[in-house]
Amino acid sequence: MAQTATAPNRDLLGIRARFGTARGLVRLLLAEAEHRAGRLAEFHAIDWKRVDRLVFVCAGNICRSPYGERRARMSGLPAASLGLSTHCGQPANQWAAMTARKRGVDLSGHASCDTASFEFRDGDLLLGMEVRHVREMRRRFGGLPCQIGLLGLWSTPRRAHIHDPFSLDAAYFDTCFAVIDSAVEGLARRMGARGGDV
Repeated sequence: MAQTATAPNRDLLGIRARFGTARGLVRLLLAEAEHRAGRLAEFHAIDWKRVDRLVFVCAGNICRSPYGERRARMSGLPAASLGLSTHCGQPANQWAAMTARKRGVDLSGHASCDTASFEFRDGDLLLGMEVRHVREMRRRFGGLPCQIGLLGLWSTPRRAHIHDPFSLDAAYFDTCFAVIDSAVEGLARRMGARGGDV
């Protein structure tokens, strides 16, 4: 009885549609607190003159990062994507592909790529979706000539945590991809402002 009574309240708050889960909201609040305390500054202080390619990074490389890659390419930006915990050759998640299609982005033909198979380049800007992603990348790839950024810091409004939509409500897939769209727009403006060709 109590569970039935609390479900409408959760829906009224819009947690599932706006943040994915209660955990997604908590992680966003924690990430925002870290940002305000200055602990994420290194993931926003990018030397744009060194950026030649945007590399979108998430866990499985089947939802968030392939969408970011395709959206960036549609904006005329050189882009790639990979997963920190995946196997090569996985197609995009079916719900991600359906939501992307509604937003004018085609994820057909996508095949996931793991870190062992990915070809890192000088000038890559590795863009994580979550604070734990960027810290893991710093640990694993700190010796590479790549910069590391937190994607949501370029969205409007800022969103320091872009929660994984895998297996969540269709409405949250749309929210998630809207944040990625906004961040890609912010990155496109920043890269265009540096002068010269992208």
